[in-house]
Amino acid sequence: MKGITPQTILLVISGYFVLLMVISWLTSRKATNATFFSADNKSPWYLVAFGMIGASLSGVTFISIPGVVGATPEVMKMLTGEATVKANIYFSYMQVVMGYVLGYMIIALVLLPLYYRMKLTSIYQYLGQRFGYYSQKAGAGYFLLSRIVGASFRIYLVAIVLQKFMMDSFGIPFWATILLMVSLIWAYTYKGGIKTIIYTDTLQTLFMLIAVVATIAYIGSSMGQSFTEVLTTVKHSEYSKVFFFENGWSDPNFFFKQFFSGALMAIVMTGLDQDMMQKNLTCKSLKEAQWNMGSFVFVLFFVNGLFLALGALLYMYAGNIGLALPKATDQLYPLLALKHFPTYISITFLIGFVAAAFSSADSALTSLTTSFSTDFLGISSNPEEAQPNDKRKRMMTHIAFSLIVMALVIVADQLSEGAVINKLFKFAGYTYGPLLGMFAFGIMTSRKIKDNLVIPVTLGAAVLAVILDLNSARLFNGFTFGFFILAVNGLITFLALWLISFDDEE
Repeated sequence: MKGITPQTILLVISGYFVLLMVISWLTSRKATNATFFSADNKSPWYLVAFGMIGASLSGVTFISIPGVVGATPEVMKMLTGEATVKANIYFSYMQVVMGYVLGYMIIALVLLPLYYRMKLTSIYQYLGQRFGYYSQKAGAGYFLLSRIVGASFRIYLVAIVLQKFMMDSFGIPFWATILLMVSLIWAYTYKGGIKTIIYTDTLQTLFMLIAVVATIAYIGSSMGQSFTEVLTTVKHSEYSKVFFFENGWSDPNFFFKQFFSGALMAIVMTGLDQDMMQKNLTCKSLKEAQWNMGSFVFVLFFVNGLFLALGALLYMYAGNIGLALPKATDQLYPLLALKHFPTYISITFLIGFVAAAFSSADSALTSLTTSFSTDFLGISSNPEEAQPNDKRKRMMTHIAFSLIVMALVIVADQLSEGAVINKLFKFAGYTYGPLLGMFAFGIMTSRKIKDNLVIPVTLGAAVLAVILDLNSARLFNGFTFGFFILAVNGLITFLALWLISFDDEE
């Protein structure tokens, strides 16, 4: 059997983190709070765009999206809890990606101009200026909750692979693996913050794409085909089905359900997410930020297609060698890469996998620190408004979030059944829904709200959305919301805010 030794894995990862520390040192010299929060608004737009690919895809996409390509309806019912899954998943995820394009257009044309005009450090400052004190705290609170959980799952995804293929060989317990990983992330982000992230994300995205292309090329060579020929093979395979219209709205893979869910996910998980928007707000101008968003959409569409093609090839390869498929679909790629592929592919996979996961985890910790520092502690990125203890408060906040994420990753170990990406998107439907409703109400109406009621009202709307989602099949004759719960949650929040709103002239 081919594969890679635990010692080699340790050497590769150590070398990778040395490289990250060098980048951190180069980008964090003379760093201030303005550097940490906004990179002094000097980031080249093309670096931001390229680096955002890795941050948006993460280690979740790296192994989960290829894994679900060959999942049967029975497997997906088990993984997602969707009893109405009627067909194989195949390339249906591209329907979601198509929706992303619409969502990113709205971000570029509506949200970015708003954020740049108001010169925001945290995008939830908009809610404070539009509605009041409690609205800003509510918006930031929903983000903090969702991002903490999301970052924890992403780090967990890396940890279980490293634990299985490396740490167990050295007798290192799981909690120590988590401690080491989070400590390393903290070490290269605590000083330079988002400025460091812009450059490490660029490097991490590059490594991730090298891993995917190298794996596709190797599988192609094992089939006696060139890179382009093997992609043609995928195109004509059973896996390449993209569009699902035949089973209607009750099918989680129905085109319009997936498309509009993708658009909404792009808006809320990028446009209303401090993590992703913080990178965009480091550009020199609104025009450059919009250039960044446009190029990001183009590359993201292409990269997701590569990931799905990789998924099809992994299942073909596993079938050719008679490999028993793992119960968890997101374990297929790691299993093949680290146990069945030659060493050079194992190494590129390992670097790409770690890079993809850490490109989202490191920026998550940075954005958590930024949001809490700005929205709750009132720390300004303007040097003229700096207070003596601001830097110390920000650094203590960074440590605190590192410890919180560390604890939740260990908890995630008890919740590991199913494809991780489905957990993330399901959770996002409940936490980002209130953000969607609040921002939509602020942008689409001129009404004020009773700010002191916004927290209980939005929490109530989220709870109602959860109840509807859990009981949708029984209440709506087999219909399930899937990722579309985002729209439902946002609509309920919008209507609830209307009930506590009033005209400014009243």
